[in-house]
Amino acid sequence: MASLPPPQLFHLFGFVLSGDFASFTFYTNKNRKLVFFIKAPPLEPPSTRQIKQRNRWRNGAIGWKALTTTSRQNWNDAARKAYTQLTGYNLFMHWTTKGDRQAIATVERQGGINLLP
Repeated sequence: MASLPPPQLFHLFGFVLSGDFASFTFYTNKNRKLVFFIKAPPLEPPSTRQIKQRNRWRNGAIGWKALTTTSRQNWNDAARKAYTQLTGYNLFMHWTTKGDRQAIATVERQGGINLLP
């Protein structure tokens, strides 16, 4: 088991821990207190559906990085102008994981920016 400094030190240095880090899992409870415990290893290998979904997310992130700076800015601007409460990255990931053309068409219309060819 890895030894970590007290969680308060992470906050002191501006880090917000959430998810897995080293051999621990971290989250913040409803009282805004940091909770952590030893990470539980999976009991079974990932299913075919899990692998497929993880690949969708992976490919979406690769696709976002492959966009030009202008395209990324268009996604950010469209998300903001359409009042979606999403970042451009989140909107792009929704598109790549769900393929919801109608939702993107609505954002394009509301934001006045064409996102898809």
